[in-house]
Amino acid sequence: MLAQIGIVPDTVRAPDIDETPLKGELPRPYCARMAREKAQALEVGEGEVLLSADTTVAVGRRILGKPDDAAEARAFLELLSGRRHRVITAVAVRRGAQLWEKDVVTQVRLKRLSRDEIDAYIATGDWQGKAGAYGIQGPAGAFVPWISGSFTAVVGLPLTETAGLLQAAGYPPRAAA
Repeated sequence: MLAQIGIVPDTVRAPDIDETPLKGELPRPYCARMAREKAQALEVGEGEVLLSADTTVAVGRRILGKPDDAAEARAFLELLSGRRHRVITAVAVRRGAQLWEKDVVTQVRLKRLSRDEIDAYIATGDWQGKAGAYGIQGPAGAFVPWISGSFTAVVGLPLTETAGLLQAAGYPPRAAA
C-alpha cells in the first residue's frame, strides 16, 4: 500500500507488544494505543521515520481482534453477518521523540452470510491474521455491499491520513509514477 504513495520502506520490523485490551477499554482508544505502543516499542535511528498502524473491528463496545482459530473466526463472522460494524485503523508516525497520530473510523456492513458461505471462507484461510476474521481486499470483499469511510483504512492503512502524517514528520510522500 505504501508504494501507492511512492514509499518503499527501508525495513519492516514487528514490535513485540502485548495486544490485550485493558479492562473496559473501548475500541477506538484501544486501537490508538496499539499503534502508539508499536511506534514506541522500536528503536529509531537519527533521521529515521517510523510508521506503525493497527486495525480493530468493533461491534458496539466489543473489540474483535485477530481470531485465534477457525472456531473463533466463525463466531466473529456469524456476529458480523447482516450487520454494520466499525473498522478502526490508527496510524502513528515517529521521528526521534516526536509522535504524530491519527485514527480513522469506517462503517462497514456485511451481507447476511449463509453457513455455506462462512464454511467456504473459513476453508480459504484468508481470515488468519485479520481483525474481525475477514479482509475486504480478498475473497471476503464479496460479503461487503456497503462501506462509509476509507476503503484503504479497512484494508489496514488509511493512505490519505498516512501521507499527511509522513508530511508532518518531514518525509513527504510522492504519488507513485
